[in-house]
Order: sequence, then structure tokens, then C-alpha cells
Amino acid sequence: MKQKTNRRLLLRWIGTILSFVLLAVLFYIYREDILAALQRVTLANLLIACGFVLLSRMMTVARWYTLLRSGGVDISLKDTAMLTFTGLFASNFLPTSVGGDVVRLAGAMQMGHDRAVCLASIAADRLVNMTGMSLAAPLGIYQLLQAGPFAPAAAGLQSVGVAALWEKGWGFARRTLSSLTIWLSQPIVLLTALSFALGNLLCMACGYYFLIQGLGESIPFWKVVGLISAGYFLGLMPFTINGYGWHEAIVSTLFAQIGGLNYGVAAVIVVLHRLLMMFASLPGAATLPGVMAKMDRQGQSVENSE
Repeated sequence: MKQKTNRRLLLRWIGTILSFVLLAVLFYIYREDILAALQRVTLANLLIACGFVLLSRMMTVARWYTLLRSGGVDISLKDTAMLTFTGLFASNFLPTSVGGDVVRLAGAMQMGHDRAVCLASIAADRLVNMTGMSLAAPLGIYQLLQAGPFAPAAAGLQSVGVAALWEKGWGFARRTLSSLTIWLSQPIVLLTALSFALGNLLCMACGYYFLIQGLGESIPFWKVVGLISAGYFLGLMPFTINGYGWHEAIVSTLFAQIGGLNYGVAAVIVVLHRLLMMFASLPGAATLPGVMAKMDRQGQSVENSE
């Protein structure tokens, strides 16, 4: 099992390197357009986009907090925010097999909360977020099917891509459905968590939208929402570590080929949004060392017991 995990991690590292090489080549090809786009971006729009990205992170905090509290975990909003930002920081700055969800769970256990419920809430949180994204998926699929340059790919997407994504999503839903048993009798809670998931999506879309506007370009807001949703599901393919490179390449291509942006402009927008997401996770840097130390101590205890 460990050998299989190491092989999978190695392949994802290779995918990450190849994705960054591809991005570097594209950036070199479109370097003049990229430099011109960077010179056009307005500070006001950049700050507005940053505000919406920060608000999207708070939506993520509120979504998990809703599930935790309704699951019987006596945790404060402050502690939930701390754990969420710690997990976000780990996902953005620790490109390893230790994901943000693992860090969130370790931090919750460190606070003395029930492991089973916290683990179930994290799985439910991911499922609710995926559900929120899927509600906007038809907007993305519609654009893929209508795009002229994507017409051959769209036919393949209908027969293969959508089926593969659906199978992946359904498999995830089946694996985590048991995690929702705590909340199935609380539909209002699930709807509240889903509303925060939709809020997160809309805030992210606003961040992209104002970056696009700040570069002097224009895409209808509903198209931005649809393309973000499509990019989210295509980015779920485990080709790279934390989606680095792969996500940027996918969303840049969607904005360029379907949104009608110059590829250099699209690349600048996607990279700026990624940087804003990383900036928004910086508060988690203060608490990550303590959580990681706790994880190391628990790992040593397990090894010693063996």
C-alpha cells in the first residue's frame, strides 16, 4: 500500500513539473501580451478582487462551522476559522501528501474534539462544496458545447468527459454519503451549508470578474461562473500536486478559448487569482507549526507502539 501511494505521489510530482513546464512555454510565447496585461491592471480592481477572495474564504469557514456545530461539536467560530485557514495554508504552501483536510482534522483533534464527527464533517464539507459547484456546471457545459473551437472536444466531452466526471463525482458521493447520516435529519442545516458553498462560488467568480474588468476586458458574469465550475471539475483530475499548474492551464484555456480573452490576459488573470488565494490563506501560517508538531508526535507514538 505504501509503495502504491509513493508511486502515485511520484506521478503527481511528474505531472506538476510537466504542467509548470507547459505554463512556462505558454508564458514565453505570450510574454508580450502578459507584460502588457500586467501594466493595465488597476489597483482598485485588484483590491476589490482581493476582498471577494477573502470573503470566499469566510464562506468556507461558515460552511464547515455550520456542519460542525450541527454535528454536536462544541467549537467556536474563531477556532473554526483558525483551523480552516491552517488547512488552506497547508494546501497552498505545502505541496506534499499532507493535505489541508488532514491538517484540519489534526487541529480539531488537538483541541479535543471528537475525531469521528470531525472527520465526517470534513467529508460532508467537501461534498456540499462539490454540490454547490455542480449547480453551476450546466452553465459551463453549455459554453463548452456552444464554443466553435471546442466543438470536436465538446462531442468527446459529452460521450467521455462528462461520463468520467460524473462517475468520479458519483463515486465520491457514495463514499461520503455515510458521512451525511448525522445531517440527513437536518435538511435546514444542509441547505444553510449549501448556501455558503454557493456564496463561496459567487465570491470567487466576483474575484475573477473584477480582475478581468481591471485588465480592460469583459466577460458576462454568468459565463465566468460557468467557466469556474467547469475548471473546478476538470481540475479534480489528480494529475498534479494540489492542482498546481494543471488548474492554471485549464482555467486559462477556458477563459481564452471560450471566454474570448487573449491567452496572455487569461494567464495573468488566473495567476493573479491564485496569488490572491495564497495571500488569503496566510493567517494559517501562525497556527500550522503547532498542528504539524502534533501530527509528528502522533506519528511517532504509532511507530513506537508498533
